[in-house]
Order: sequence, then structure tokens, then C-alpha cells
Amino acid sequence: MHSKDRSALTFKIGYALKHPSRIPGYLQRQTRDVRLRRKFPDHVSYYREVMRSDAARNEEGAVGSHTHESWLEIGQLQFEYATSHGLKPDMRMLEIGCGNLRAGRLFVDYLEPGSYYGMDISPDILFSAQETIATFDLKAKLPHLTLVKNLRFEFLPDEHFDFVHAHSVFSHSPVEVIDECFSRVGRVMTASGFFDFTFDRTEGAEHQVLHEDFYYRTETLIALAAKHGLEASFADDWEATGHAQSKIRVTKPLPE
Repeated sequence: MHSKDRSALTFKIGYALKHPSRIPGYLQRQTRDVRLRRKFPDHVSYYREVMRSDAARNEEGAVGSHTHESWLEIGQLQFEYATSHGLKPDMRMLEIGCGNLRAGRLFVDYLEPGSYYGMDISPDILFSAQETIATFDLKAKLPHLTLVKNLRFEFLPDEHFDFVHAHSVFSHSPVEVIDECFSRVGRVMTASGFFDFTFDRTEGAEHQVLHEDFYYRTETLIALAAKHGLEASFADDWEATGHAQSKIRVTKPLPE
């Protein structure tokens, strides 16, 4: 069950009582949230600055891994799920929010040269991604890394990507950003392509915490995809991996 409203005062008090050592960190994030929201009212610019702040402290922590072992394990988990659910070496892949290539390094190595295209809103984390390519000696695979300011994909070709991937992107996105992505992602996907994304799931009220973490009901995102002519299904077997987020797969409808 994912039904807790983490924005509720009762939840915050209970959490603080159970984890008093985390109170200073939360207060720092709250102060940062107020400052950045005042300076950067649009969400993408706001979250770019959040990433800048987080990456300055710990580049792997900025993508949600607080230890190097966790960084390796979560990347491996994403890779194994994708390759056991349709990803093949001869496919072309677009990774939205590629970060510092936590999973991307494995995708780059697996795919044919030039077949991986990573995009992110954070220049700081893309600098780290370049270091990952060098560290894991992936230069010969010619991965593409691109800085973007939105999820409109205006510079990408039609029906080009067989696999689109977004891990821990929509968990940090308001619904209008997700809607923007859904309205355009179908154009860049091949007819048989698929789009896997994770999200923070709630079975209660949808909510957000500090404009950084967003919690959605499954049916909300499935209906949003349908609004743009896409078919979406909940990935039940992903839940068995034990990852905190849930996953949905989006496809284009088969021609009649």
C-alpha cells in the first residue's frame, strides 16, 4: 500500500518523532525550496537548481543513491528489468533524465554504437555523465548526451526510438510536465516501441512534498497517457523487485 500523505502535518510530526536526526536536513531543504521557488517559478528551472545544489554535495546522491553500492545496484536493477522485458542490442534508446548514467552506462555498453541517447535538464549531472563514460571506457560506443529545457523532444526525429526510459523523473514532476511528455513522446517512438517510467505511487490523495517529490495514483497517469492516444499498463512484476517506486509501460496502439 502507498497511501500515506507525506505532505500532511500529522505525517511530518510522526516522521520527525521517529527520525529526529533527519530534521535538520529537512529544514535545510525547506529553506532551499522557498528560496528557489521565489527565484525560479517554473518547475524545470527550479528543479535544475535543486540538481545543481545536490550534485555539488554528491553526484551519485543527486540521482537518489546515497552510497556507491546503491548506485551500482539500482542501475543494474533497471538494466536487468529492461533487457528481460523487450530491450534488444539492436534497438535505439532514449533515456529521459539520464543523470550520471547510473543505468545508462549499462545500456550504452549493451546497445550498438550510437544507439543510446540520453537527455537531462541538469548540466551539472551531464558533466558527471561524461566522467562515467570515461571511467567505464564507453567512448567507442558514441553515446549521445544532450541538455534540454523541457520534454517536448522538438529536435528529435519521428518514429526513431524503440525504447524510451525515464527512471525517477515523474516522481519529481508536476502533472503538467508529465502531460507535456505524453503529448509528444509518441511522435519519437517507433510503432512497436515502448516507454517505461517509474513514479511514486499513492492510493490516497495525490500530493507533493517541497515541490521535489510528487505522488500520483496509477489511474491518473494511465488516463493521462490515454488522453494523448497512448496505451498504458501497470507493471505488476516490477513491484517484486522491492524498488520503492512503481512502474508503468506506455505503448502506441496497434493499427487497426
